[in-house]
Amino acid sequence: MTSVRTPGVLCFMNNSDKIWRICLGLALILGAIGLYIVFAMSPDDHQQGSLVKIMYIHVPISWLSVMIWVVMSIASLISLVWRSQLADITAKAAAPLGASFTFLSIATGSIWGRPVWGTWWQWDARLTSVLILFIMYLGVMSLWNRIEDHTKAGRVIAIFTLVGALNIPIIKFSVYWWNTLHQPPSVLRVGGPTMDSSMLQPLLIMALSFTCLFLCLHVATMRNEILKRDLLALTAARDTRVDEA
Repeated sequence: MTSVRTPGVLCFMNNSDKIWRICLGLALILGAIGLYIVFAMSPDDHQQGSLVKIMYIHVPISWLSVMIWVVMSIASLISLVWRSQLADITAKAAAPLGASFTFLSIATGSIWGRPVWGTWWQWDARLTSVLILFIMYLGVMSLWNRIEDHTKAGRVIAIFTLVGALNIPIIKFSVYWWNTLHQPPSVLRVGGPTMDSSMLQPLLIMALSFTCLFLCLHVATMRNEILKRDLLALTAARDTRVDEA
């Protein structure tokens, strides 16, 4: 196994410490501002009351659960076409974070759905497709753990990731294609948002906060993966020298 310190990886490592610190600071600042607006200024819903405030956690997390798979798909495509090790590391490091955000999306959705819909879970198109996304994340993580050769694992998982990207439009358009408990989009839609600014503003701030949190965790996870591969490369080189001696 060779070292992963290619020029791209070296540039990333030289700047990663600064990047994750900036992202963490932005996540905390934006999160504090967003939560203040949510609980001090944002109005309750006329039907759901204060329960609607779960939206400011559930919706950004749900957006991220999908966005992370998109990030993995782009990185996988770059890895396959240009054999980029940094893209390969990017895709691998994103998988556990995607699984975590998707699990939290399902959990917060269930907590929100129980009093609103009268059930913790319903096998409708949106919920089922998100559950499939969670299983796909677990599948990617399992493949990385089972295939020891990083190069081979990266190619196999990159193909799996690109095929799995077909589930993303299903998640997005499921509310249009089938009858579901979810309402149609009120933010990311043609014609602009329909949500009142008093609720839209804190929602977008919380979305930026969670996005910065993901970037912080992603950069830190990529650093750990690079250091792990460096250690494995050094160990393999040492064992080779011992065998030759």
